[in-house]
Amino acid sequence: MAPRTNGRGVQVEDTKICVVMVGLPARGKSYIAQKAQRYLQWLSIDAKTFNVGNYRRTDAPQPSADFFDIGNTEGERRRRAAAEAAIADMLAWFKQGGVIGILDATNSTKERRKWVMDVCTREGIEVLFVESKCDNEEMIMANIRDVKTTSPDYKGQDPEKAALDFRNRIKNYEKVYKTIDGDGDESDYTYLKIMDVGSQVIINRIQDYLQSRVVYYLMNLHIRPRSVWLSRHGESLYNLNGKIGGDADLSPRGHQYAQKLPELVRQSVGGDRPLTVWTSTLKRTIATARFLPENYNQLQWKALDELDAGLCDGMTYQEIKDQYPEDFIARDEDKYNYRYRGGESYRDVVIRLEPIIMELERSEDILIVTHQAILRCIYAYFMKKDQAKSPWMNVPLHCLIKLTPRAYGTDEERWQADIPAVSTWRAKGSTAKHEDPTGTA
Repeated sequence: MAPRTNGRGVQVEDTKICVVMVGLPARGKSYIAQKAQRYLQWLSIDAKTFNVGNYRRTDAPQPSADFFDIGNTEGERRRRAAAEAAIADMLAWFKQGGVIGILDATNSTKERRKWVMDVCTREGIEVLFVESKCDNEEMIMANIRDVKTTSPDYKGQDPEKAALDFRNRIKNYEKVYKTIDGDGDESDYTYLKIMDVGSQVIINRIQDYLQSRVVYYLMNLHIRPRSVWLSRHGESLYNLNGKIGGDADLSPRGHQYAQKLPELVRQSVGGDRPLTVWTSTLKRTIATARFLPENYNQLQWKALDELDAGLCDGMTYQEIKDQYPEDFIARDEDKYNYRYRGGESYRDVVIRLEPIIMELERSEDILIVTHQAILRCIYAYFMKKDQAKSPWMNVPLHCLIKLTPRAYGTDEERWQADIPAVSTWRAKGSTAKHEDPTGTA
């Protein structure tokens, strides 16, 4: 692949950016940082989050709110030492080839932001401040309940006492917090302000291609708690015959799964709350979603169609190995980047799925019924899976997956339909029509 360039013709790989999170606790900063890292890594951009709280926990694992009081000199010294350690590690990582480092901390004072800016600019690293500013009390309390009571700072503690302590911690930060000053001495900074969970966005002095990519993604990101449901289509006639691609009908067992899917969805949702359903334009996904309730709005996306196998469409793996032996070997050696003759690679699929990801981040209560390769790519995005390994993941038929993003990762739950289906997972070098995966998911 030719190196990507920004608008000024500079290779993306030459650019190094420190994304500096800003804001009071319980404003979704860690959630935003983790999501940004996953998105960038999903696009094969080397990104890493440096959470100052994790560095502080080595010295003060579960401090009370008093530790964060402005008058606590020892607490301030330890918190400054944690920030220095995080930045030192980030700078070392940049020198090893890192592209976008995300400094996850409150950075709530002008002095702290200027210090970060000075350290980074001395090293030739661009700085993009991202401030999450929220005054919505309901949203703040939801973040405290759903996020901070699961934080390592409160592990094993009573949730109500943890929430009360965290409220006191926020009050200590409020004493010194200053929003980024767009009209004063911070007006030259490059920054993105996300106000009240995305109801308003302020952008200042965005400089180049990579900064624009980060900002565009974060503009579409909301921090309200939500889940995404994923399912492959029911077993198809092509699945039974070991063929790839095509636009085949469902098998009898595939039709059984379509009838069972509404029940699985109700179980996973925990009631009758309607979801929006996204399918591909191919018959087997549309047929799988046809028994879902009428109040489920259904949309068909061409971008969700299965990976295009080109000349190999409709063939078995044995036929591919016999007719295109060099291609068979090449795909096994680098499955993520290998492109079928006249078709696509997994990397191509990720590129066409980017608008889907953006729409997912803007939306709530989405059920996606699609294909194996597509779900591998979407699952890898949410679960922060290595791109080289994602094409080998096992995504079984007749299974509903629920993913719930959190500040420190993504929760996963699965519901099995208990309707038999062939396994379409294939090991490296194998031409078997279907196999049972063993420890490779």
